[in-house]
Amino acid sequence: MTDIEAAKKKAVPGKLELPKFEMPKAEMPEAFRQIAEQGVQQAKEAYSRFKSAAEEATDMMEDTYATATKGATEFNLKALEALRANVNASFDYAGEMAGAKTLSEAVELAASHMRKQYDALSAQTKELSALAQKVASETAEPFKVGVSKAFKLN
Repeated sequence: MTDIEAAKKKAVPGKLELPKFEMPKAEMPEAFRQIAEQGVQQAKEAYSRFKSAAEEATDMMEDTYATATKGATEFNLKALEALRANVNASFDYAGEMAGAKTLSEAVELAASHMRKQYDALSAQTKELSALAQKVASETAEPFKVGVSKAFKLN
């Protein structure tokens, strides 16, 4: 009697059961096992390198963001300081103009105010420009270091 015939006899009416075949026990050759182990090891090493690179990139972005935030705050405070000085100078000028008694005195006050404001604005522009360059340079530094490290350029 074959396996199929034996299975038919054991089967419950209306239910079909397939015979159970055992897989032959075969041993994997040593060369295949070594190749598989090497593949697993290489995958673990690649994952470790990827994880390390991702962590370094995250740290670099955090450093860049912190530096940019600090620089932007510093720049904004300087700009507000300049704005406050300009507004105060304008109020002072308006008060002086209100006290002018002659047209020539008013013209002299206007010319004097314009010279002072031009000098002040020139100095403020220079200071803000230098600060903007400093902030941009400091903000780019963590990124530059991270890229150099990633490509082993330093």
